[in-house]
Amino acid sequence: MALEITDANFEELVLKSDKPVVVDFWAEWCGPCRMVGPIIEEMAGEYNGKALVGKVDVDKNPGVAAQFGIRNIPTILFVKNGEVVDKSVGAVPKGQLTSKLDAII
Repeated sequence: MALEITDANFEELVLKSDKPVVVDFWAEWCGPCRMVGPIIEEMAGEYNGKALVGKVDVDKNPGVAAQFGIRNIPTILFVKNGEVVDKSVGAVPKGQLTSKLDAII
């Protein structure tokens, strides 16, 4: 299951992670987010032990969303060694997300 990432735990879980991290910025009212959500959950299971996969609810955690300039959702950030190395905006196919993650593992 994807980790629930919040303003409070973002630095610890994402920026200080020794593994690559996929962060899905989403909201309950967002239609495209509901399309990407199951893909993120699948990736959390498939990459268990190789990468962390988590979700940030932008309505409940506006600080992190503002920090990274998230204007459209879903936005998926790929973070390695505390730096954003890639991102994807909008509902995209699973293959596009997994290939971005595979490139940084």
